[in-house]
Amino acid sequence: MGFLDALLGRSKPVRPDLDQLFALPSAAVTLEAAADFRPTGRGSVCFASVEGGEFARIQAEVRALLGAPVDFSQDAYGYTWMQARHDPQDVAGLVNDLHAVNSALEDAGFGPQLLCSLLGFEDGQGRRLALVYLYKRGTFYPFAPAADGAEKRDNPLELQVKAMLGDDLRIEGDLARWFPVWGAPGL
Repeated sequence: MGFLDALLGRSKPVRPDLDQLFALPSAAVTLEAAADFRPTGRGSVCFASVEGGEFARIQAEVRALLGAPVDFSQDAYGYTWMQARHDPQDVAGLVNDLHAVNSALEDAGFGPQLLCSLLGFEDGQGRRLALVYLYKRGTFYPFAPAADGAEKRDNPLELQVKAMLGDDLRIEGDLARWFPVWGAPGL
């Protein structure tokens, strides 16, 4: 960072640290012990859409890499989601798959298209929660849709989860970056 950048308040973006994903199994244990949220066994990676032959190649590579069934879908905003499933008790295996997909996309030159990864949770009351990893920020945030199914968030729950996981995960400090991921596969 140069003198003018410092003077004008500009900073270099944080380099993504995909190894942060490996903190999710510990966070899952904390969530279950503190709030009875259990992993669903579903997780996903979101990236800006890649067109044509490149998309087919990426799908084939991911399926070959994971050796397990994965689903690809596009959301209403045109982003592509890759969803993986594991036994709910195998959080580490699911995290390994999410890390492998992110790494493969990054290695193939698609790092700038990577947006986020998420891991789904649910409690005994049917409330859902996702821990979302922001690729470009290297941080996590909780996303909890309201239980009534409307596109409303359970903000108190999100803040409780933030407080619970502060020692387990690098939590995004800017709440304006806690983007809703309505209808995200894996949630």
